Amino acid sequence: MSEVYPWPHKDLLDVSQLSVDEIMHLLDTARSFHEVNRRPVKKVPTLKGKTIMLFFAENSTRTKTSFDVAGKRLSADTHALGKSGSSIQKGESLKDTALTLQAMRPDVVVLRDASSGAAQFLADRLHCSVVNAGDGWHAHPTQALLDAFSLREAWNGAFEGKTLLILGDMAHSRVARSGANLFSRLGVRLRFCAPRTLLPAGKHLWPGEFFSDLNEAVRGVDAVMCLRLQLERQQAGLLPDLRDYSARYCLTMRHLELANPGVRVLHPGPMNRGLEIASDIADSPASLVLDQVEAGVAVRMAVLYLCATRAEQTANL
Repeated sequence: MSEVYPWPHKDLLDVSQLSVDEIMHLLDTARSFHEVNRRPVKKVPTLKGKTIMLFFAENSTRTKTSFDVAGKRLSADTHALGKSGSSIQKGESLKDTALTLQAMRPDVVVLRDASSGAAQFLADRLHCSVVNAGDGWHAHPTQALLDAFSLREAWNGAFEGKTLLILGDMAHSRVARSGANLFSRLGVRLRFCAPRTLLPAGKHLWPGEFFSDLNEAVRGVDAVMCLRLQLERQQAGLLPDLRDYSARYCLTMRHLELANPGVRVLHPGPMNRGLEIASDIADSPASLVLDQVEAGVAVRMAVLYLCATRAEQTANL
């Protein structure tokens, strides 16, 4: 682990709450756990005796499994609860569910919910730490952090002067929102490319340059982050023709030839191959998709460790 650092945050709700120094400390801590995860024995006693509740009221495979593995590798007791297995499906409010969870005295609650602001709502009512695993279109802080970890490794620690293109459905993407906030503060130049109907509201507030032509947008970039097309979140009429979308916005090898040498490609998953990203790119050496999955465990171990031991860290200073 990195040196003792007074982690000041009870909760992790969005990357906007973190300073650049705190982001780098978290990534350094994740680097230590990344090394642990590559050992023959991957378990450490760091959070032995701690209890982590995984409350996923919205479907998830990668994020939920990643947090579960992260907690177990830290020797914490993890308990998973989904919407279909909770009293929310019977009409119980999120507030009452929060109070019920608090009565069980967990140390950390990891929440994914379809409503923007749900994590903040829970954090305001729980004494334990709350980690946002994605709330509506609002934020997905651990995804942004694992993306930063993956690119930091690929770029040998350098963020300044690099150019990242975020490509696809930004209107409905919490991944894009958290990523844009984090990477802009790390000194990365940002570009955004999407059809007009999938651009975010208030795009003038986003820290980068917008493009409608992928050939222009990809020219000279160091990395491309493809976004999943949020078909389940879209209103009818926003994207009437998927074939046209694929023809104009699916990342192909032809596009990568316009990028800088050594360009890297990210995707938060699940991938719609042939719609957002060509299969030959997804499976190429340029792809960091599986690196992102591996990084997700290390980053979430770091987040759980820093939040669950915040009181102990302060006492040891």
